[in-house]
Amino acid sequence: MDLESYKYIVVEGPIGVGKTTLTRKLAEHLGAQAVLEQPQENPFLEKFYRDAARYALQTQMFFLFQRIQQLQELAQSDLFHTRFVGDFLLEKDPLFARLTLADEELKLYEQLYQHMRPHAVQPDLVIYLQAPVETLLERIKKRGITMEASISPDYLQRLCDSYSRFFYNYDAAPLLIVNNEHMNMAEREEDFQQLLSHIIEMRGKRAFLNRGE
Repeated sequence: MDLESYKYIVVEGPIGVGKTTLTRKLAEHLGAQAVLEQPQENPFLEKFYRDAARYALQTQMFFLFQRIQQLQELAQSDLFHTRFVGDFLLEKDPLFARLTLADEELKLYEQLYQHMRPHAVQPDLVIYLQAPVETLLERIKKRGITMEASISPDYLQRLCDSYSRFFYNYDAAPLLIVNNEHMNMAEREEDFQQLLSHIIEMRGKRAFLNRGE
């Protein structure tokens, strides 16, 4: 499948793995529109990082409404003439909810999620980026976003485990799993070209890209 055939690609993965950076680079390379999460617009996020138990529900609901609105706008677009690269799947939203919400809050969230969940456009390809927790922490520290400084290794490990379980059974779209520990697709053109080659050469529903040091 050549690159021109992909109309909607999604890049996913845990915090700090590089999904937004890759999304922007892919969108630029493909002449596509980037569909990006907007965490800076969430008024509860900084409070959540300081006091997760108190602000988890508000934070989660804001993101849910925001993501649904973005996907509804995407569904109304002309996918025959406009290409998109996004940095989130709506289906990953419950992963965060299950990590942060108390039992009664989670029940409320799940009811709202099932009620509001749109019939979203399915991607032609999902790229799932992986990296060890130690690498994620280094990257989070390097980018220097103040409110992320309190993210704990335990939370990141549980988040990575949740992503692994989710994508182990994922079959809604072709899936390319990329070990991003030793890759720098934003700054090393050979890494980015290797990714593009794997996308073009994909056959079937699942493929892997794992480059060592």
